Amino acid sequence: CYVDDKVSKVAWLNRSNIIFAGQDKWSLDPRVDLVTKGQLEYSLRIQKVDVYDEGSYTCSIQTKQQPKTSQVYLIVQVPANIYKVSEDITVNEGSNVTLSCLASGRPDPAITWRLLNPSAEPLDGEEYLDIIGIMRNQAGRYECKASNDVATPDVKYVNVVVNYPPTIKKTQSSETQVGRMGTLQCDATAVPTPEFEWYRDEKRLSNAQGINIQILGTTTILMIANVTEEDYGNYTCVASNRLGIQNASLFLYS
Repeated sequence: CYVDDKVSKVAWLNRSNIIFAGQDKWSLDPRVDLVTKGQLEYSLRIQKVDVYDEGSYTCSIQTKQQPKTSQVYLIVQVPANIYKVSEDITVNEGSNVTLSCLASGRPDPAITWRLLNPSAEPLDGEEYLDIIGIMRNQAGRYECKASNDVATPDVKYVNVVVNYPPTIKKTQSSETQVGRMGTLQCDATAVPTPEFEWYRDEKRLSNAQGINIQILGTTTILMIANVTEEDYGNYTCVASNRLGIQNASLFLYS
């Protein structure tokens, strides 16, 4: 507020409460003081501004002719802040999932979601992201971003694991001569990681009598050392987890 030298009385008011009358401070707030760099300046300074400081402030001037007032409206902006976000979750494929992301700020922040896969396209959701019948390709790290252009956006993440039953996606039979090593391979996809079993007819095979079974994550290899005529035939690979089971036939042949 700037005044001229004809002014006899000045005051600052907020919502009709007197803050300063002349040089006399009426407010008890220690954050408030006057700035008078020259005789004609009569400015109000509020330090560590809070949202409760928002509102209309009036500089009131009394001259010999008439009183004058000048009003300033203080708008307080607050950076976006995500104060609550969903915990990481594990669900079964086909389930309905709702992720929540609650944020505060002034003005109210806009909330956007992305699944951080290679495309990372925006998803259709605001405070709540609904995923109906979630599929395995929707598993991953979800990003919630709250922005209101006051400061850099606030970002939080939710990890979603989608369980699904095993699918045997690749098998490798083997043409092996007598006396050589036969190798059968079976690859599966599943969450949680599948357990594997090998069968010859109805009999479950184990690491014994020249048989070596290896399991490497979602791949299993059956190795038969020193193949004989009796080893030729049909083998079954079984992949299972708590959601389901699948098997596939492989062949060892000459």
